[in-house]
Order: sequence, then C-alpha cells, then structure tokens
Amino acid sequence: MNNESSSYHAHPPEDEHQQTTTVSIDATTEFQRSLRDLSKRYRSVRSDLQVVMQQLEAGNFLGDRMVGLGEGCVVFKVRVRNRDIQKGKSAGYRLIYQVESPTSLLLLTIYSKSDRSDITANEVRDIVGSVYRDD
Repeated sequence: MNNESSSYHAHPPEDEHQQTTTVSIDATTEFQRSLRDLSKRYRSVRSDLQVVMQQLEAGNFLGDRMVGLGEGCVVFKVRVRNRDIQKGKSAGYRLIYQVESPTSLLLLTIYSKSDRSDITANEVRDIVGSVYRDD
C-alpha cells in the first residue's frame, strides 16, 4: 500500500506493559480526507476517535462485521460518539475498517450519521479496491 495509505497512531496506553498485542493501523486516503472534512465541522472528532483507536491498537476489534463483501474481506463498522452534538453513539460517527491480519488493520472511511444514513457494501468494495489497485 504505497501512497494510498499512511499510518494513524493513537496515544499509547497508560501502562504499555499490560499490552500483549500491538495492532498496526494504516489509513486510506479516503479516511484521511473524510476525517479532515469532519474535523472542519466537529472540533472533537480526533479526540472522539482516540478511545476507539486505542482499543483497536490493543487488538480489540470493535463493531459489527459488514456482510456482503465476500469471505476474504473482513470489514467492521463501529459507532463512535460525537461529543460535539451530544446525542450519543447512535447519532455519532461510523468508522469503517478492514482487518488485514490479526496484527494489521486499515481504516477505510469515517462519516457522520447526520450526513448519511449508511454505507453500502459496494461503496466499501470500491474503497478496498482502490487501495489494492494502487499497490
């Protein structure tokens, strides 16, 4: 994944000695663009993501697995609270990520539920496909 992805790092956990598995997290250009756009409207989006990012780095794959993507494509959608709107996780963000291996995942995209109701399997396939086409 050359220029189509880059690393995204959460702050390290308080006690790194308790952490047994560290998951490498990369981000697609689509994710970076979406995060940048959201951060213009929602001041806290990056800090809202930190809790989820720390969980993912620790190997806790959160959210619901998306269906309709094929057996080999392990993609999850996780709710992330938006502190700027004070409505809880259901009205917050949706983070879409792909588990590439037990120690590597790829952030595909993020969107606000106030902007769109859902993301289709075809849209996720297109994002995944664009990453691997550029390899």
